[in-house]
Amino acid sequence: MTAPATATPQRRSPAGPKAEQRVRDILRVGREVFAERGYERATTTEIAQRLAISEATVFTYFRGKRELCMRVIQDWYDEIIAAIEAGLPREASVREQLEFVVLTHLRLFLIQGTGLCALVLSEGRTKGQDLGEGFVELQRRYTAPLMDLLSRGQEAGDVRRDIPLRLLRSLVFGPMEHMLWEVVITGRQIDVEASARDLVALLWPALQAPDQELHKLRRLRSQLQQALSASE
Repeated sequence: MTAPATATPQRRSPAGPKAEQRVRDILRVGREVFAERGYERATTTEIAQRLAISEATVFTYFRGKRELCMRVIQDWYDEIIAAIEAGLPREASVREQLEFVVLTHLRLFLIQGTGLCALVLSEGRTKGQDLGEGFVELQRRYTAPLMDLLSRGQEAGDVRRDIPLRLLRSLVFGPMEHMLWEVVITGRQIDVEASARDLVALLWPALQAPDQELHKLRRLRSQLQQALSASE
C-alpha cells in the first residue's frame, strides 16, 4: 500500500515521549470533536480547550484544521485496514473472505465510528470541499485490501475478469455506502452481521466468474487425480 500523498504533511515530527504523547492526545480529542461536530463546525480552539492547552500548541504539530482532520481520518482508516489484514481468513474461499471484509467495514463504521462515518460520507467526498482532494489517496489506500482480494480472486478463477477491478470495487463499496447513509440519516440500527451476509449473497453472483462452478469441478478432478497418482 502507498501512503497518502497529501499536500500538507505533519508540521513537526514530535521529538521525545512527551511530544509524542501530546500528538496522541490531540489526535484522540480531535477524533472526538470531528465525530461530534463534523468538519465545518469543529474548531481547533475547542480541541485545545478540551485538552487544556493553547491553540498555538495544536498548530505546533499540525498546520491547521484540515491537516489535523486528514490525519484523524487516516489513522482511523489505518485501524480498519489493520483489522481487516489481521483477521482476514486467507485460507477460506474468496466469498468467505469478502464477507469478512464487508462485515469488518460495516462493524467498525457503524459500531465503533458512527460519527466519523458521517464525517466521511457527508463532507469528505464532495468535490470542492476542503477535504475533498485529500480523500483521493486516502480512499485508494483504504480500498487496497479489497482490491487485493478481488485480484487474487481473479487469479484463482473465482472472480470474473471481464470487468475492471475498479468497477468491481465500486460494486462492493457502493451498496455499503448506501447502507451507511441510511443509518447516519435515520439513526435506525441494523443487524450488522445479517446485513453483511445478505449483501454478499446479493453481490457474489455478480462478482463470481461465469464458469466458476466448472472451474471448481476441474480443480476437484485435478486434486482427485493427484491423490490417486500418489496412492499408486
